[in-house]
Amino acid sequence: MIKVSVLYPKSDGKRFDLDYYCAEHMRIVKDCLGDACKKIEVDAGLSGAAPGSDAPYFAMGHMLFDSVDEFQNAFGPHVDTIMSDIPNYTNVEPVVLVSEVKA
Repeated sequence: MIKVSVLYPKSDGKRFDLDYYCAEHMRIVKDCLGDACKKIEVDAGLSGAAPGSDAPYFAMGHMLFDSVDEFQNAFGPHVDTIMSDIPNYTNVEPVVLVSEVKA
C-alpha cells in the first residue's frame, strides 16, 4: 500500500480554504481517481510541537493506493482537471510525498 500526501505549508501572505478543499476539491480528486484510490483523508493543521505555536501546515491531504503504478495510472489522465482546481482554494505551492505504508 502506498500513500500520496499533499502538504500545504503555512506562510505569510498565503491562503487556504479548508471548507472548499474538503467539500469540493477532494470530491473532484475522488471522482477522477475512482476505485484506484482506496481512501482519502484530510488533516487540518492545529499547532506545532511547542504549546501555543502555529501549525507549520494549513492542511495535508492523503490518498491510499495499492501501488505507485495504480496511482500514476489513475492520476495521469486527470492531472489537468485536478491541478486546475488548486487556485480555487489556495495560493500555496503544495509539497507532495509518495510513501510506502509500513505500519
